[in-house]
Amino acid sequence: MKLDITKISQEMQRVQEEFSQALQKIRVETSAGGGMVQVAADGQGNILSVKIDPELFKETDIDMLQDLLIVAVNEAKNLAKAEAQKEMQKIVGFPLTGLLPNNLF
Repeated sequence: MKLDITKISQEMQRVQEEFSQALQKIRVETSAGGGMVQVAADGQGNILSVKIDPELFKETDIDMLQDLLIVAVNEAKNLAKAEAQKEMQKIVGFPLTGLLPNNLF
């Protein structure tokens, strides 16, 4: 059986392009502090928005706000990574857990 490197390369490019397009469509949202801090991210783990309930400024200190932001941002990035893995599995047809590049997020 002879491998056609050109066809393999073209298929890899197709998968990469399809995956890139899928990542652009992914949007995840999460919150911390009972919804007081909300964070949205895209499929590449980029933070798209951060919303902070104004009541949080009246009731909490800066350290707590910073902790809530960290929790919400990390959760948004984890959700985005999980969605990216699902999309890649749809494209290639098998699970890729642990195979996505670590620098994706």
